[in-house]
Order: sequence, then C-alpha cells, then structure tokens
Amino acid sequence: MDYSSRVNEKRREHRILLTEHMLALLEVMKPISGHREFIFPSDREPKKPCNSQTANMALKRMGFAGRLISHGLRSLASTILNELGFDPDLVEAALAHVDDNQVRSAYNRKDYFERRKSMIC
Repeated sequence: MDYSSRVNEKRREHRILLTEHMLALLEVMKPISGHREFIFPSDREPKKPCNSQTANMALKRMGFAGRLISHGLRSLASTILNELGFDPDLVEAALAHVDDNQVRSAYNRKDYFERRKSMIC
C-alpha cells in the first residue's frame, strides 16, 4: 500500500491511501493522460486539472442524469462507511473534511492515516 499527498482547498495536506489495484490503475492512466501531473488534465490547459463539472458530464452521458452527481459519490462513501460502523473521525478525515468545531479543528491536526487503512482493506 502506498499513498498520495496534496494540499487541499483549505491549505491542509491530505494524504490518500492507494491500494495495489489503484496503483496499477494509475499506471494504466499515465499514457492516457500524457504522463502529466494530473490523471484527468484539462483539454485546454494540460498543466491544470480538468474542470470540476467534467465528472458530472461523464455521469450524465452514462445515463445518471438527474440521479447522481460526482459529489454524491462522496456522500455515498460517507454513508456506507458510517453504516459499517467506522469511526466518524476516520470517515471525515478520509473525505478531507475539517471539523466544524473551530477549537477542535485548530488543535486536532491528526489525519488518522494508519487507522484509515482498515477502511480500504
């Protein structure tokens, strides 16, 4: 198992666990994306990621119009992981959510990286 790390919109590092299957899929995607930094680069500006609506358009073309949007997949993951009994702090960390409690958010910088492994194995 490996991981990827990036700074998210809230300027916090977010580490993502990558399984062997995901690493293999990323290798398949490299030539498709032109070996660029982003798996899904913008077609107009290849040094930038694709537009946030690109995934929604793909879902629409696959027949999910009016039933599913890309952000709904995050909601689905959260629902399933919570229903399976995973610690809500782990689920929120996996989704890069920041605690609404500003005091807790300021002091708790834990990303629960090691404990999150149980959610994907």
